[in-house]
Amino acid sequence: MSAAHLQGVSRGSLAAARENLDTLVRGGDVDLSALADQLFAVTVVLDREIGLRRALTDPARNGDARAELARAVFGEWLTGAALDLFVWLVRSSWSGSRDLADATEILAAEAVVGAADKAGRLDALEDELFRVGRIVAANPQLRAALSDQSAPAEARVALIEGLLDGKVSQETLRLVRQAVAEPRGRHFVDTIEIYGAAAADRRSRMVALVTAAVPLTEEQRERLAAALGRMYGHDVHLNIEIDPELIGGLRVAIGDEVIDGSVATKLDDARRRLAG
Repeated sequence: MSAAHLQGVSRGSLAAARENLDTLVRGGDVDLSALADQLFAVTVVLDREIGLRRALTDPARNGDARAELARAVFGEWLTGAALDLFVWLVRSSWSGSRDLADATEILAAEAVVGAADKAGRLDALEDELFRVGRIVAANPQLRAALSDQSAPAEARVALIEGLLDGKVSQETLRLVRQAVAEPRGRHFVDTIEIYGAAAADRRSRMVALVTAAVPLTEEQRERLAAALGRMYGHDVHLNIEIDPELIGGLRVAIGDEVIDGSVATKLDDARRRLAG
């Protein structure tokens, strides 16, 4: 699930809701962390209460009726900004009832991202989410422990907090805790990638996964980011992985597109041509 996953009317509804969230972020008078916590909590309710989710997205009910139901169910524990934003979502049209829950989670994650941006920690958030995802992906035992639904959520959260507390920003820790406690049927690494994409989207930046044989210097990073920015017409954020097997050169993946300039790939191509 990601913003790109939503299609049709759901995509348009999320886009409009994101504009409302951006207004809240720019306004400066909303506690974005509290807003995120409340929207994440709503997502949990929507996942659990399928009948409620369907009622809140039922096209046979007009927007006012759906909004009234949302206020009746959530009005006592959602504060003003969170309630207003959720009611906006409920008044909108959705291709499927689950899209409402997905959109609510996306907005919650983007509220955390907005808080990081305002605090000057957006770059750190992007980099930390990437590193955490790679660490977990490379450690089968840790991955299994974080995904073990037979273990209490509190124990799984305590495990990741013990590993990361004091080593990452508070926004990274908030999103990681959410990914562990409420996986929504996804693998931890998949959720972290979704949240990382939300961080990249904050400034309409694209994310490039760069695999290099040796670490890049700061000057090389800047030149590569500038070149990719010119190619794609957007600022590009670089996530760097080191793979000595490349021998030399770089492999750059942006979305489904791969730019492979590695020596290993060129040697493989040469071998295939020689083999006929």
